[in-house]
Amino acid sequence: MRTVLYARVSTNSQDTDLQLREFRDYCRRRGWDVADEYIDTGVSGAKDRRPELDRLMSDAKKRKFDAVVVYRYDRFARSLRHLVNALEEFRALGIEFVSIHEGVDTSTPNGRLVFGIFATIAEFERELIRDRVRSGIRNARAKGKKLGRPRTSVNAAKIASLRAKGASWADVCTETGLSAGTAKRAFYSLSKNPTESTTVTA
Repeated sequence: MRTVLYARVSTNSQDTDLQLREFRDYCRRRGWDVADEYIDTGVSGAKDRRPELDRLMSDAKKRKFDAVVVYRYDRFARSLRHLVNALEEFRALGIEFVSIHEGVDTSTPNGRLVFGIFATIAEFERELIRDRVRSGIRNARAKGKKLGRPRTSVNAAKIASLRAKGASWADVCTETGLSAGTAKRAFYSLSKNPTESTTVTA
């Protein structure tokens, strides 16, 4: 079993010696070969980007190893959702995941059960967030608030006239004070609504 180790400490004054020692002892007991070690030092667990974790995920896609061993979940993932997404990716790639201190090993039935519970909790969390967003939108509409991008009245005929005279879109924007996207939408909608002005999304 080709195994890799991931360790992380939040400050440069800390070291990963303890984590790595436990990792190596664990792999030795199981007869697993350590193919590589990924160590992020002085990196907060809340950060989206971690150089060594990014390298690990990239190597996973190249199938350079068969299992990942971490010290604790919070050393590896910044949130439950991040953990579940990473484990889903490992599962799709046929890579096992072991967290030593939580005693979770996805190569075992118990480990797969725990992962399934995590995935269910993460989905429940996503549903709660979606419900809060939908409730917020309904509440805003009930109060008469207009949602989405604002609408603006544009003199599409003027834009068409400028274009007919050979004006570039940059010239049209300078002359009308509109963005290129708004000017183009008004221009192309003119054939469908041939009036002096039209209303488009800004």
